[in-house]
Amino acid sequence: MPQNAATLKKCLLLPKISSLNDMEYSIASKAADNIRALSAAMVEQAKSGHPGGAMGGADFIQMLYSEFLNFDPNDPQWFFRDRFFLDPGHMSPMLYAQLALIEKFDMDELKGFRQWKSPTPGHPEVNVNRGIENTSGPLGQGHAMAVGAAITEKIYRQKFGDWCAHRIYTFISDGGIQEEISQGAGRIAGHLGLDNLIMFYDSNDVQLSTKTNDVSSEDTAKKYEAWGWEVLQINGNNANEIREALKKAQQIIGKPILIIGKTIMAYKALGPNNESMEGLTSMHGQPISNAGADFAKTLKNLGGSIEEPFCIFEDVQAYYQEILKTKHKAATVRKAIAEDWAKNQPLLAEELRSFLSEALPKLHLDEVQFKENSASRAASASVLGYLAKNLNNMVVSSADLSNSDKTDGFLKETTAIKANDFSGRFLNAGVSELTMASIMNGMALHGGIIPACGTFFVFSDYVKPALRLSALQELPVIYIWSHDAFRVGEDGPTHQPIEQLTQIGLMEKIYNHSGKRSMLVLRPADSEETRIAWEMALNNRTSPTGIILSRQNIIDLPGDGNISRKEQAQQAKKGGYIVSDDEGEPDMIFVASGSEVRTLYDGAELLRQRKKLKIRVVSVISDGLFHDQNQEYQNSIIPENKAVFGLTAGLPDTLQTLIGSKGQAFGIKHFGYSAPAKVLDEKFGFTAENVAIKALAYFENYLTGR
Repeated sequence: MPQNAATLKKCLLLPKISSLNDMEYSIASKAADNIRALSAAMVEQAKSGHPGGAMGGADFIQMLYSEFLNFDPNDPQWFFRDRFFLDPGHMSPMLYAQLALIEKFDMDELKGFRQWKSPTPGHPEVNVNRGIENTSGPLGQGHAMAVGAAITEKIYRQKFGDWCAHRIYTFISDGGIQEEISQGAGRIAGHLGLDNLIMFYDSNDVQLSTKTNDVSSEDTAKKYEAWGWEVLQINGNNANEIREALKKAQQIIGKPILIIGKTIMAYKALGPNNESMEGLTSMHGQPISNAGADFAKTLKNLGGSIEEPFCIFEDVQAYYQEILKTKHKAATVRKAIAEDWAKNQPLLAEELRSFLSEALPKLHLDEVQFKENSASRAASASVLGYLAKNLNNMVVSSADLSNSDKTDGFLKETTAIKANDFSGRFLNAGVSELTMASIMNGMALHGGIIPACGTFFVFSDYVKPALRLSALQELPVIYIWSHDAFRVGEDGPTHQPIEQLTQIGLMEKIYNHSGKRSMLVLRPADSEETRIAWEMALNNRTSPTGIILSRQNIIDLPGDGNISRKEQAQQAKKGGYIVSDDEGEPDMIFVASGSEVRTLYDGAELLRQRKKLKIRVVSVISDGLFHDQNQEYQNSIIPENKAVFGLTAGLPDTLQTLIGSKGQAFGIKHFGYSAPAKVLDEKFGFTAENVAIKALAYFENYLTGR
């Protein structure tokens, strides 16, 4: 998107920089100054933002995009392009300015920085057509997503050949280095020897409220070397040193590469008396003029002009036009190589096309066999075993719990990913739920992989920040959560989820920027619903899916007598359906999800026998999906004018939208205790007998209007 004619005319009239000899002032440095000028201007215009880091990091991003990053300017979706993952999203002005140099943004869009409906929000949001590979903001997650993309590249290269090789670059700041997720990302990348991953650490010794030495005295280089990284240390504002470091990084084999670039916060910023304003903490998170700098003098020092601060310099624009032509030609050559490979490897080429289309192969999940009365985690393991043999671009991970969350059903049919061997499709992430989930996001962003990851439901607390970015980026990551309730038992309250179902359920109530529910949350009632949950998860390509599974065995629901349980469970695809019913109008509706459905079913049998009540039992595998059905269907399942009794192993509030204002929900409002699951069921009242007692009392009050 070239700048408009009026802006270009003003740019052509800009004074030549006179403070430096033209020969010394390389085009690389001038282009970086252009990025600095635009970054400062964006924040100044918005009266909000973070200019200092963007001004310091400009030299690296400019060198990367101009001389090293392989992409096709005419085909931003080219699958085998290099990818750049920004970690510090507050440095978005730097990214937008760089993308403006490659014609992905125009000057009016940069002027709209941080404004309503602008394509240049305060923190970047994924938009591959605009050159933005990931949504960033919460520090640390961006580079962890890059690790996921690098693993994906390794998988593709091993399966299809070196012709499809590409690199993953990422940019991290002092804040990202400090975030705990950097431990997991650094450990896993080093352990797997991801030499296709090159990370630039913008080390400027300044963070938002302090200098870095006020909060940290660690030796970052030694830390990464201990994890198995190759570490290079350079002047991050010197174009030649950056160039040589990137050249060296591309030659390193068997290790991910960290380039520590010592940069200067607010590089080249000047005060009213032409004094340096560099390196000040105050220059981090506000317009430079608010921090005491002189915006006009700074622009002049950068080769810009206060008359037209939003401008691409004439020679910089000409330089980048040639760069774009060169990159397009190089990509065209790469694509021709790919076409030749496809002609010579027709079977592999067909498989590659299938992977890249994201179309599922013909799956027959109805063929999966379950043991009678199994835990839903065990049923999930059976499905995963089938998928491992029939879905070749699926990758599953677990946070050191595969034999307990039963993701080992997948692992048993494949092998674990290892350094120098990426033929397996199971990632042993170790004890690092947040890192694991962020890596899955990176795989989804890269594309061509169906990622799923597992842990205990209570540890969804650790996963939540990455889950939120899955939802915001509309990524089809599948989250497998086992041990879904207090029935974890002897492990006690630290491992017994109570509030988690409410927390995760709220994600179904939030809508993404496409106007759809930001997540699909599924809690199956038995093995047959678990089969359907997996089918629904695989077919959901517009948001993450959570499958919440039991630790304890569940007695299978029997079906309704007219059709088999397998056929009946198909109705779960509407979110909620009738599990059992009596002839005629029901007196009362029972509603639950997960293992509580069976408890309600047994409680309903007691009331039918003792009180001759007509009870309808409803399983709602997904509250959000059920409410997406038309009102007629919803009313046919849960009529508005009936007594509704709900049961949940979580907070009673979880069922509020289902039972209505006159309904009653029985749940748990306290942390659990350490005891066998059956004992806890008795103590907490999750038995058919107690259901019958509680429901009858509620029904009698309902009839009398109390």
